[in-house]
Amino acid sequence: MINPAYEIERLLKYGQHWGLLGKWDVVPTRNALLDLFQISEPYDGLVEEESYDSPVPILDNLLDYAYETGLLKENTVTYRDLLDTRIMGLLMPRQSEVIEKFYNTVREKSIKQATDDYYTLSKASNYIRMDRIEKNLYWLASTEYGDIEITVNLSKPEKDPKAIAAARNMKQSSYPKCQLCLENVGYAGRVNHPARENHRVIPIELGNEQWFLQYSPYVYYNEHCIVFSEAHRPMKISREAFLRLLEFVEKVPHYFIGSNADLPIVGGSILSHDHFQGGHHQFPMEKAQVERTFIHKDFPDVKVGIVKWPMSVIRLSGASKEDLVELADRVLALWREYSDESVEVLAYSEEGGKKTPHNTITPIARKNRNQEYELDLVLRNNRTSKEHPYGIFHPHEDLHHIKKENIGLIEVMGLAVLPGRLSVEMEGIKAILAGEKPFDEKRLMEDEDLGKHLPWIQELVEKYGTGNQKDDTEEIVKKEIGRIFTRVLEDAGVFKRDQKGMDSFLKFMDHAGFSIKGDSGK
Repeated sequence: MINPAYEIERLLKYGQHWGLLGKWDVVPTRNALLDLFQISEPYDGLVEEESYDSPVPILDNLLDYAYETGLLKENTVTYRDLLDTRIMGLLMPRQSEVIEKFYNTVREKSIKQATDDYYTLSKASNYIRMDRIEKNLYWLASTEYGDIEITVNLSKPEKDPKAIAAARNMKQSSYPKCQLCLENVGYAGRVNHPARENHRVIPIELGNEQWFLQYSPYVYYNEHCIVFSEAHRPMKISREAFLRLLEFVEKVPHYFIGSNADLPIVGGSILSHDHFQGGHHQFPMEKAQVERTFIHKDFPDVKVGIVKWPMSVIRLSGASKEDLVELADRVLALWREYSDESVEVLAYSEEGGKKTPHNTITPIARKNRNQEYELDLVLRNNRTSKEHPYGIFHPHEDLHHIKKENIGLIEVMGLAVLPGRLSVEMEGIKAILAGEKPFDEKRLMEDEDLGKHLPWIQELVEKYGTGNQKDDTEEIVKKEIGRIFTRVLEDAGVFKRDQKGMDSFLKFMDHAGFSIKGDSGK
């Protein structure tokens, strides 16, 4: 039998342990929780000490009680998330208090300590649901470009049929305008919009504009943050964007920051709100070496190179933020207008008298090991064709069984975020390779999970056979998924890694005013 008053006391101790509550916050927070659960008196006995690693066990008990007593309408993930966020919201400090503490820490200690503390708060508040994120699969796959990172995303809950039905019958709301808007802070949520009562953001000025720092609730890598504009306006790669990116790494030098491209297919999932993503993580692309170096006569102090990477990356580095912004803006302007039909790069298409742009850039900024500003410019093109209706420079159809979604900023840098369905499908493939499940093409074609993988499974069986040790099949499947993701990135590259593609890349570099300085290995 769940004693909700006892669980409330446990939660109050959890809040104090993680600094969500001060000594004098306990009584009013207790009263707010008692009111929420319609309990007349608090627990009056001994509350045992515990580790307080996570609020989830306590919240689960409170949610079960809420469902039993009718406070929780449906016992599904969506409805439980709405209520447990409301509960944790009652433990949260005010937005102004979080901001004041952050900038006091910056002044008295360091920006790194401030972000460390803010990240801890975001996890302790259950805004970042670490219990779900820890379920994600993660491994490194060795490739000719270095080790790339693979994660299978199991942290996003499946769609809730009851919530979907309820949302269909709801009055449409445009508040908040999107999931990135400032108005999400403290928002109670609804069945088709996540609750954010336990969410707090940090204001930061970039390019003389008000922006905000927050963490992603899904953290695909360490301290995965989002930096978003106060204004709800579309994404735009521009000179101002380059300036803001470099200003950010000047202010938060232990983080990288980048932007998704600003066109469909090659952009991220939210193009309607101007934002960046960053964090405290070194991606495979950052580790990749420059394979050919260049100079630009107008920017003699800027180091320029083509990066050895499956996508087409120009790396700029130097001590002058202004030089990098100016040169990046020139590259962007030239790339926007650049066409090379020999490699299917067309800057525009025209239909019904309307011109549609296709070229853009995915930029990533950081401070490098020499503490210089570094800006990676990844050339993108979002054209489609009859042969490739999803995108010429998008994962081609034969790879969609592994990755069909857009190749956004995170994937560009070498971290594959793969769909959760793969965790089950991998087990089926491993069973075939270990001989535990027969390789029956007819049955596999009808298999809901494995049918989409049939050509790949045939290839794996031909390559490895069906008599592998169970432990070996794990490594085989992971290695081969890494190989496929490498191909995904190569498909997304505008200038391919073959001779024709590299010659075309050099042609663009010449067009952009760069002269070859020499091979980096010389």
